[in-house]
Amino acid sequence: MFRATWSAAAMLAVCLAGFGTAYGADPQYKKIKDIPIGGGGSFDYILADADNQRLYVSHGTKVVVVDTKDDKVIGEIQNTPGVHGFAIAPDLKRGFSSNGQGNNVSIIDLASKDNAGKPTFKEIMTVKTGANPDAILFEPKSGEVWTCNGRSNTFTAIDAKTGKVVSDGVGLGGKPETCQADGDANRVYINLEDKNEVVEVDLKEHKVLNHWPLAPATGPTGLAIAKDMHRLIVGASKMVMMDSTNGKIVATLDCGQGVDAAAYDPGTHLAFVSAGGSGTVTVAKVEADKLTLVQTLTTERRARTMTVDTKTHRIYLPSPGTGADGFKVLVYGMDEAAKP
Repeated sequence: MFRATWSAAAMLAVCLAGFGTAYGADPQYKKIKDIPIGGGGSFDYILADADNQRLYVSHGTKVVVVDTKDDKVIGEIQNTPGVHGFAIAPDLKRGFSSNGQGNNVSIIDLASKDNAGKPTFKEIMTVKTGANPDAILFEPKSGEVWTCNGRSNTFTAIDAKTGKVVSDGVGLGGKPETCQADGDANRVYINLEDKNEVVEVDLKEHKVLNHWPLAPATGPTGLAIAKDMHRLIVGASKMVMMDSTNGKIVATLDCGQGVDAAAYDPGTHLAFVSAGGSGTVTVAKVEADKLTLVQTLTTERRARTMTVDTKTHRIYLPSPGTGADGFKVLVYGMDEAAKP
């Protein structure tokens, strides 16, 4: 994921810009609580499993699992060195972690329990990938898990049921960061952070079809997809909306500094871009031909990745907090009157 150090002058400029909501409207998202995790160290992606009311939080060499009914930690997935992200295959009751330091994916049994009924998150196997697998996704139509391999500039596709690698080593022409899939369109879309492009890949053939430039935006890190409207939401130096059928840039919107993640909630048609440098989340309404700023939500500096629960419409951001044991997850929710 994206790393950056911001000067004091740059941060002062951000503060003076007066981040708030658009047009003086009341905020739609408000802070609800913090979920304490504890410990320090690195962190990266977070995944909300809305159907099973869980969060999967990447944290150093483990994935912390949170029950969102009670907002409490219920377990940890161990032996995931340098973990970046986590994906789930609901029908298989399996999870998949992208282990950047291990250059592999761990396949986890999400249904395993001990004699007391407590989840054990037993490891089934590990699968070799390209160098430094970063973002990871599960695509249900193909039944494949894909990783973006940040140091080998490739992707790896794995059969989620068998653990067999079905494609590996296809060159992307730059450093892949985040990926999204549209099984109905037979496509996977991958950000190239160092080339300022989105790559279109054939899901079945595992081959690169097109390179789509993001200019004038640079440094694409976050990527979300509004499949209902065939739109990609790219988190970069700007929030970019791209037509996923042809790569045309449809709309752009200013956003915070140090962007690292993007999300989309199909129930509200809201897109989100989280920025750890400015400590903000840009919230925008997605329409076919435009992005409209709804809110610039103040979060915390260094809270750079995020996920959305598509049932509760809450958003979650990991934050290092303060101190050696300050790691936590920030929870924000919509005003009750604004919920769909």
